[in-house]
Amino acid sequence: MSDFSRRDMLKFSGMATVSYGGLNFSAVGAEKGKVALLPAKAKQVIYLNMRGAPSHVDTFDYKPDLAKQDGKRGKYGMNILASPWKFNRSGRSGLWISELFPHLSKMADEICLLKGMYGTQPNHPQAQTLMHTGNFQFARPSLGSWLLYGLGSINKNIPGFISLSPASGATPHFASAFLPTEFQGTAIGKARRGRASASESGQMPNIKNKYISRDLQEKQLAFIQSLNKGKLRKEGKAPQVQGVMDSFEMAYRMQDSMPAIMDLSKEKNSTKTLYGMEEDATAGFGKQCLLARRFIEAGARFVEISHGSWDHHFNMKTDLPARSQEIDLPIAGLLKDLKQRGLLESTLVIWAGEFGRTPESPSKNGRNHNNKGYTTWFAGGGVKGGMSYGATDPLGYEAVDGRLSIHDWHATILRILGLDHKKLTYNYAGRDFRLTDVYGEVAKKILS
Repeated sequence: MSDFSRRDMLKFSGMATVSYGGLNFSAVGAEKGKVALLPAKAKQVIYLNMRGAPSHVDTFDYKPDLAKQDGKRGKYGMNILASPWKFNRSGRSGLWISELFPHLSKMADEICLLKGMYGTQPNHPQAQTLMHTGNFQFARPSLGSWLLYGLGSINKNIPGFISLSPASGATPHFASAFLPTEFQGTAIGKARRGRASASESGQMPNIKNKYISRDLQEKQLAFIQSLNKGKLRKEGKAPQVQGVMDSFEMAYRMQDSMPAIMDLSKEKNSTKTLYGMEEDATAGFGKQCLLARRFIEAGARFVEISHGSWDHHFNMKTDLPARSQEIDLPIAGLLKDLKQRGLLESTLVIWAGEFGRTPESPSKNGRNHNNKGYTTWFAGGGVKGGMSYGATDPLGYEAVDGRLSIHDWHATILRILGLDHKKLTYNYAGRDFRLTDVYGEVAKKILS
């Protein structure tokens, strides 16, 4: 082993060891003294991002008054539309969940519905950026980057923050902005409606170097890093150079770890069935959910899965059931699998779109944007399962109780992971920045 590689391995020695896929990984915690940690409810996150804004009044926010006022003129000048789907009480808790989610409803007792969400942005790009970074106007670090900065990596041989199949143009959603580049998310695959695209083989592109041997790579990397370190000594602080050095080191280590994690061939057929990987409608998203579980199991801190085409101004009666079918079985399988492996109690699962939909319809078969009231949900580590928190008005126009802004939502997520959102700061351009800006209140009532 070269001097560089030996030093690289020793740098992470003395830490806990994570065993996965026959490989041992060094587990590294947050830098001591960087952040004052609180008692944590969870240590990892899986974020299920429903791009396009699912209709809350047709999925998780039961509004019987919509049926009573169906066809009447609403406050925005269009006709009120009753939900075409029935809602049923689910689980021992009796949560109201739409018939669009027959599998997920069986996991109702693990879910905490947040029905009092509201935002400031009614347009998709700005609302998605706000949801991910807490700011829609300027480049800011994403939620995953803040968590990685505050808590550190669990496994230094894989990225701590992974974005599976992000949408085109979604780079700001997993960018580290002014935080050091080591906290940026790693994108794997490209978004296609409901289907994974990490490559048909299930492997990360360009993970192997087919031109030179591993020994030669070591020597090449050692030489390149020596040049970079010479530049650092000459220039002093150079974040871009340090970022390149960190990325080279990570890429080298990933050659062993990533193929093992992304190889689904050794998963049991029963597990693949649990995630819906044997059915055409659910295979793509099911694959992403299974990959997310494997990354969490291997020590990733934050994994985001993106699922699109929830923008239903029209064709809602056919398109919404199709989108719901694509995610229903895979997400239910994910929650069940995490629970039976003992991972759910330490993993916060988040389901969210960027806003909700109006009770009115422009077409009798769709709904417009509604950022004034909508639903997201948490499951797993640190939250009370089988709980409904907050409410919109009787028709679902606006949040009226248990109101949660994006800053409140972020503050609560950070608290569940053991971070005080007011103390998680980074000094940049002469001032201390934080994910929640100068706002945010933790929704303490949902914490277990």
